[in-house]
Amino acid sequence: MKFLRMRPGYGEQLIAEGDIEVAEDEERLVEEFRRQLAQGMWAAVPVTSTTGRREAEMVTAFEEIPRETGRVIFFPRAAGGAR
Repeated sequence: MKFLRMRPGYGEQLIAEGDIEVAEDEERLVEEFRRQLAQGMWAAVPVTSTTGRREAEMVTAFEEIPRETGRVIFFPRAAGGAR
């Protein structure tokens, strides 16, 4: 599994990588996932719909990530908006 962070002007940047079947890797990935959320990032998992359309599914906990997922993308929340 790869964790990628979207940065405006830079595209995707690899921030963590590991095999979730290896305990040490999974622990490191869980820590990095939580760290990214604590920094205010959102997380999404790329999925393909039944019609073949590529979409993203938001996740808020490591346990929500499907085991077969190859990557998780972190991106900043939009600034502004109504309160």
